[in-house]
Amino acid sequence: MDNDRVSRRTEVLTNHLLLRTPPPSALLHPHPCLSYSPPELSNTISFDTREMRKLMDCHNLEERDWIFSLILQSPLFNPRHRAGRVFVSPDYNQPMEHQRQATMKRIGYLLQKGVFRGWLTGNGPEQELRKLALHEVIGMYDHSLAVKLGVHFFLWGGAVKFLGTKRHHDKWLNSTENYDIKGCFAMSELGHGSNVRGIETVTTYDSNTGEFVINTPCESGQKYWIGGAANHATHTIVFSQLYINGSNQGVHAFIAQIRDSDGNICPNIRIADCGHKIGLNGVDNGRIWFDNVRIPRENLLNSVADVSPSGEYLSAIKNADQRFAAFLAPLTSGRVTIAVSAVYISKISLAIAIRYALTRQAFSITPNGPEVFLLDYPSHQRRLLPLLAKVYAMSFAANELKIMYVNRTPKSNKAIHIVSSAYKATLTWNNMRTLQECREACGGQGVKSENRVGNFMGEFDVHSTFEGDNNVLMQQISKALFAEYIACQKKNKPFSGLGLEHMNKPLPVIPSQLTSSTVRSSEFQIDLFHLRERDLLRRFAEEVSEYQSRGESKESAFILSYQLAGDLGRAFSERAILKTFMEAESTLPAGTLKNVLGLLRSLYAVICVDEDAAFLRYGYLSTENASAVRKEVPKLCAEIRPHALALVSSFGIPDAFLSPIAYNWVDSNSWSSQL
Repeated sequence: MDNDRVSRRTEVLTNHLLLRTPPPSALLHPHPCLSYSPPELSNTISFDTREMRKLMDCHNLEERDWIFSLILQSPLFNPRHRAGRVFVSPDYNQPMEHQRQATMKRIGYLLQKGVFRGWLTGNGPEQELRKLALHEVIGMYDHSLAVKLGVHFFLWGGAVKFLGTKRHHDKWLNSTENYDIKGCFAMSELGHGSNVRGIETVTTYDSNTGEFVINTPCESGQKYWIGGAANHATHTIVFSQLYINGSNQGVHAFIAQIRDSDGNICPNIRIADCGHKIGLNGVDNGRIWFDNVRIPRENLLNSVADVSPSGEYLSAIKNADQRFAAFLAPLTSGRVTIAVSAVYISKISLAIAIRYALTRQAFSITPNGPEVFLLDYPSHQRRLLPLLAKVYAMSFAANELKIMYVNRTPKSNKAIHIVSSAYKATLTWNNMRTLQECREACGGQGVKSENRVGNFMGEFDVHSTFEGDNNVLMQQISKALFAEYIACQKKNKPFSGLGLEHMNKPLPVIPSQLTSSTVRSSEFQIDLFHLRERDLLRRFAEEVSEYQSRGESKESAFILSYQLAGDLGRAFSERAILKTFMEAESTLPAGTLKNVLGLLRSLYAVICVDEDAAFLRYGYLSTENASAVRKEVPKLCAEIRPHALALVSSFGIPDAFLSPIAYNWVDSNSWSSQL
């Protein structure tokens, strides 16, 4: 021990034993306690947040507010009081069985209140938009509740409605809407998820009895992850290979009863629970085995194909690939609702993190000066505000997708499939990134269950893989674009549809030296995104063709070109999103609202460029121009910072759907709040 440390310890012990008072310089000076100040007191609102909400939510605002109020009125939705406010969110700490029971009780309450009126028996775009709006709000409260309803109405009900015919509609739709029966959707198997063509469940036709016979031939053919199957579903749509006279006609859809009205499992059916999950424990995912289960011939959903009483296979669609695509149509609604749900969860997490950052302080930058609000640090702005710009951009994209979907026609189904696949992948990936950043931006408070963001990560991680693995969807998009490219080349015809019309125009020219005003120009931004997309499409087509020239099959060539496929899928999606943002912006008159959206659009564009190495890798930007784009990011963040509160307020999310740290986080953590 050195002499200085010995002397210091001797002095401390001497002062203690002789009760000496330390010199004045050693006394601690008291500081006033931190207190919460609402961000509304220090942040001005420069535009009409109600008008911004109309633009963002797009449709059925009154219905949204109605179901918000229904949820807030009932004790079934787990209201909690913190610092004079009420917050609602599920209690994820409850056992799995309790969460499942709570989900069913909430469904019963919403059914009684008329929420599901017309969800299946109604027709037309207005009815569908109402259903989507109400479902979106339900998902903002609880993902399990939304998924349970999605399986029953969108998957089971959607399959009956769109794959069935009048006999099915008359028998099943009204009883489904009233919950007289409970439906599920048995497509995925233990051995096959994304590859639906490869499912192993087998159905044969017995012409002697006029029945189909469904069988699970092996363990890998068991139906897996079937939402509703473990506890509650009485009926299911079974996707199965249909064999007629020994010939496989491909995947078809059948209705099978799996439980009676008392909840007893039907003969020749075996059901097991998938067990506890990292999230969605309010959904009873199950596994199903069929042991030569017999169903009436009429239970084949026959809008695409039918089997006569004598066993003759009948279909107006002679092409097997086209028939298969028709049977997968119900999945489109799933991708639409998942993509939109991802946007709304990102909104909640950003509203919480940004409101917290507007009132939480950390460190001072001057001696004895006040601590700085988190959102006044440029680094904190860089973490959250580009994500805010993205969620605005993706809101407009999600709205466009919904409008496409509710106005679909047989001719537009292919485009909807491609766009919904692109948005489902892009928006769900972005949601998980947003949740992680918001969790970290809230520090330790982000870990607390009551503050929602941390729980959302477990609840929504599944979005990346259900209703189509995101990586697989991106490759499907690139294959579809490849087909369009080759068709236009062979027939020497212009591109039409999917936003590819820009391919018919001259190659965009990027200025050799970018200025700030150029970078913020919507014309420059869309030109740059067009340049990336058309070049990547050309490169992808050339690479696939090169592999084929070396003797690789077409499928093998696609598999080997996966890197360019991913780059192209991203370019297509981000260009489509930017285009919808520009279109939304163009509908507004000059004014603050339009100016703020212009800042957000520019931030969305430059952050996409900054985060994608393709712009440098393939020479769309020089290193100097890439640096010029990057420099705009902190500038735009600083300009958007004064509008941050107004922008998250424009989401129209009730206080109760956020969390305590979005408001008075001091009082909500006080001793008295624990009593």
